[in-house]
Amino acid sequence: MNFLAIDLGAESGRAMLGAVDGGRLTLEELHRFPNAPVQLPTGLHWDALRLFHEIRKSLSICGRQRSLSLDGVAVDTWGVDFALLDAHGALLENPRHYRDSRHIGMLERTFAAAPRQRIFEQTGIQFLHINSLCQWYSMRLDATPALGIARHLLFMPDLFNFWLTGVVRAELTVASTSQFLIPVENRWATALLRELGLDPALLPEVVRPGTLLGSLLPELQRGSGFSRPVPVYATAGHDTASAVAAVPAEGSGWCYISSGTWSLLGAEIDAPVIDEDSLALNFTNEAGAGGKIRLLKNLAGLWLLQECRRAWALEGRDYSYEQLAAMAAAAPPSGTRIDPNAFSTPGNMPRQIAAHCRATGQVCPEDPGALARMILDSLAEAYRKTIGDLERLIHRRIDVVHIVGGGSRNRLLNQLTANATGRTVVAGPAEATAAGNVLVQAIGSGAVAGLDELRDIVRRSFTLETYRPSF
Repeated sequence: MNFLAIDLGAESGRAMLGAVDGGRLTLEELHRFPNAPVQLPTGLHWDALRLFHEIRKSLSICGRQRSLSLDGVAVDTWGVDFALLDAHGALLENPRHYRDSRHIGMLERTFAAAPRQRIFEQTGIQFLHINSLCQWYSMRLDATPALGIARHLLFMPDLFNFWLTGVVRAELTVASTSQFLIPVENRWATALLRELGLDPALLPEVVRPGTLLGSLLPELQRGSGFSRPVPVYATAGHDTASAVAAVPAEGSGWCYISSGTWSLLGAEIDAPVIDEDSLALNFTNEAGAGGKIRLLKNLAGLWLLQECRRAWALEGRDYSYEQLAAMAAAAPPSGTRIDPNAFSTPGNMPRQIAAHCRATGQVCPEDPGALARMILDSLAEAYRKTIGDLERLIHRRIDVVHIVGGGSRNRLLNQLTANATGRTVVAGPAEATAAGNVLVQAIGSGAVAGLDELRDIVRRSFTLETYRPSF
């Protein structure tokens, strides 16, 4: 069976063809494209129309160029960001980027209208100024004209699903990142929204990952060269949820790090942990595939290194990620450590890090290799602390750290993580998000029985690397 996974990340998007056959999964990249935000006088926006153009191109590659027959297509994206549509389904404005400056300071303004503890008791979500709740509330405070005529609020994968099928739904895993879904009941926190003056009538019905939404719209089917209807599934629409579904773990003594632009570190559990400890430690309870809860913490990940690379390129020093990894491996460790989450805005990251080091009384490495090494050491140290906090919340020992996603290719960071945490690290698959997207579709189609079989397929299909602490 052939399934198409459209995986949209914060830096790039790609279309991955997944073939499920004989208890194994093979993945083939059909199309890759950049996903760069656009700075307008009104703020920082996603180019949603360009992304949908690339989705259509991906479909045409399957249908017209390759003459493939698809058993399903599904879209996953980052969380929290959303679009507003009018009564006719028209996009009212380009969706805001979560790093837009409008969102800075919104936590405090939100707490002034609804107390922090009450928000957490209802939603169980980590407090970040980028959360959908803060974004939506900022629009209300600014009297954004689009709110006055909006009829639907759709998260990013739901927007693309609507454009593919004409069906308005909210997929559970991405809806759970919003901070206005009640995870115990999988329903919208309508009372909280009304308290903030936000209209819950904009929110659609919530569906679980694996739900068949419908088929490609006839024009899309014909335009892409398909001779028969193509099913469109709501996969685990939050890219981290798809990645966690494909963690090749067994038993219970494990945690995961979905490593990429962000580092999402957490455990898979059966019920939310919403108490004073999880509030104090600022952990989040997000929905996962198979009815699971992803208890996790969002940490700034390789975005710090990505931003440094971008700044160096503007100075004429255009390093590849492979070069930076080699330079970092050759650099001696320094005693300087930074808090990865102290940096939230783009722009000249080496200068931001240097200012942070001065403010904390530390010496900032100036050489790019040494600075890259310090960033990786700081990430590993953040992982160590967060795993300790996670063990406190779930009341069990974590023995194995599964690192999935593009960051699992960074062998130096994998080894530093094993050393810092004192745990065995299992790295891979790097394509966990695409694998999870495809296999959740396969669950929806009935070709895969559930989460346990999904992970069996992943273990049989990908080569994994193991790292043990070395001191």
